[in-house]
Amino acid sequence: MEEKRPEGRSVYLRPITSEDTERIVNWRNQDRVRRNFIDQALFTKESHERWLRTKVASGQAVQFIICEKETDRPVGSVYFRDVDPSGRSAEYGIFIGEADAAGRGIGSETAALAVAYARDVLKLHKLKLRVFADNVSAVKSYQNAGFVREAYLKDEIRQDGRYRDLLLMAVIFPENA
Repeated sequence: MEEKRPEGRSVYLRPITSEDTERIVNWRNQDRVRRNFIDQALFTKESHERWLRTKVASGQAVQFIICEKETDRPVGSVYFRDVDPSGRSAEYGIFIGEADAAGRGIGSETAALAVAYARDVLKLHKLKLRVFADNVSAVKSYQNAGFVREAYLKDEIRQDGRYRDLLLMAVIFPENA
């Protein structure tokens, strides 16, 4: 039986393919996107293909492309990395690559879809994330999806000559203990 794709009111998630590489590299290298990533290194076609080959193909990561339902237009990506089947945990990440799709609630809708996917399909016990404390809209989106703050790390990451605070957040699914 084929797994039903995660679908919300205005977006659906489809599995990433190698055909998405150029799109992902372009999205991820935009300053607007990159500044919210802990790893500031520029993406390359080779690094993304290596990620697909070593992480996604092996099941250590599950990655989707976020698509608008009305137009089927890809607008971003969401992923679960460091998937640990025995510990039943993973780390969550998301970015909206299309500038005109940012600020429209797509990230919040996707976060809710991802939480349900982590609970119901991946059968995780814990889904965690790291987010810069000054990324207020992302923090609010995560809270609305059920994530709670577990730790506040002061001056954790040095970027562009200054230190940034980091939040560790997670959602726990007791039913998947």
